[in-house]
Amino acid sequence: MRFHRLSDWLVWQEGLHHKAIDPGLERIGRVAARLGIVGGLPFPVISVAGTNGKGSCVALLESIFQAAGYRVGAYTSPYLLRYNERIRMMGREPTDEVLMSAFDEVDRARGDTTLTYFEFGTLAAMVLLGHAAPDVAILEVGMGGRLDAVNLLDADLALVATVGIDHVKWLGYDREAIGREKAGIFRSGRPAVCGDLDAPVSLVEHARAIGAPLYRQGKDFGFSRDGEGWRWTDGDCVYQGLPKPRLIGEHQLQNAATVLMALRLMRERLPVSEDALRRGLGAARLPGRFGVFQGADGVTEILDVAHNREAAQALARTLEAHPCEGRTLAVFAILADKDVEAVLRPMWRLVDAWYVSDLPVPRGGTAGEIVSVMSRIATDVWVVCAGTVREAYEVARRAAMPGDRVVVFGSFYTVSDVLALVEWSNGGAGDDGDG
Repeated sequence: MRFHRLSDWLVWQEGLHHKAIDPGLERIGRVAARLGIVGGLPFPVISVAGTNGKGSCVALLESIFQAAGYRVGAYTSPYLLRYNERIRMMGREPTDEVLMSAFDEVDRARGDTTLTYFEFGTLAAMVLLGHAAPDVAILEVGMGGRLDAVNLLDADLALVATVGIDHVKWLGYDREAIGREKAGIFRSGRPAVCGDLDAPVSLVEHARAIGAPLYRQGKDFGFSRDGEGWRWTDGDCVYQGLPKPRLIGEHQLQNAATVLMALRLMRERLPVSEDALRRGLGAARLPGRFGVFQGADGVTEILDVAHNREAAQALARTLEAHPCEGRTLAVFAILADKDVEAVLRPMWRLVDAWYVSDLPVPRGGTAGEIVSVMSRIATDVWVVCAGTVREAYEVARRAAMPGDRVVVFGSFYTVSDVLALVEWSNGGAGDDGDG
């Protein structure tokens, strides 16, 4: 084995390929073939893509299938606190030793082929899934779809949660281009589900061109609020009085409705009772998505990985639906290649004071760049700059009074830097939702 510590493996993987992001399936396909991973796995696979909502859809599918008694494998990215979070077998993370064994298997198979960090991890996840042989595997696409490493596998069902503007350098600058990339996970003759209420024409046309039966939210299935719960139908089946997902935010009903369509389409191979459906909806967890922590000092802390316009809009709507007595203080840091103004604007009128910082990671933005963007939005902004997210958070936390809330958002890195501190100070108590 090349290394005997997980951290050493991860540092090495970051520098193995000359590009951090290099979309394409040729290199990873060669290594997959040597590992015997070609086309599919010997159990049902559901691939989940989407600009926003894909993590929620994976969490909901995983929770509902587990409630139905199935052995479930899941692969997600990125992680918040531990790399091990990316892979779950029956709800449990693999140990460092199990992960390193999978890394070693990939390393031996790759020969002189270089792989990106994401490609290496995706192959390792597929190796572990193959060994575990779950009843169903749920795979979250990293970016886009067509050229993403997860698309090595021919999914039995492909789900696109939403289509928005993000990763434009690689996916394109409008929803039609991005929708076309995400539709790349569809397969001929296999069902596809789109949860976006305004599905791009490119996505619909691609499904038609390859003969993938497409089920669209608002056309083939939909939901409505039903008192304290909600109602779902696809025209043939109706669920009434469903409990709202544990994941916080009205947009989670849209995600849950999309998941229910996927479950209906898989019902012959993986039947799920209505009781399991209800229990799974109420049990799903997803850290870092409108995660709420109540401090002993009367300050509420909310952590959300929102990092594009649509996610920031959803976060703003959820904050409005859950007002606080005092002020809203925002801790914000973001990657340099994001549309900073598009992320800030939905939150602007809700925030009383900003605490912004550099993000000292590859592609990380700076506090100065954020302030420059803020000056285009307004001139009377209250903003404090810091060198790190932790510093910005600590200053905001000291300024917060009982009844105030501190909202941390902008990227996975931003939330990750604060999550460990918040969980430690609150004894691990929090309510995980999804912004």
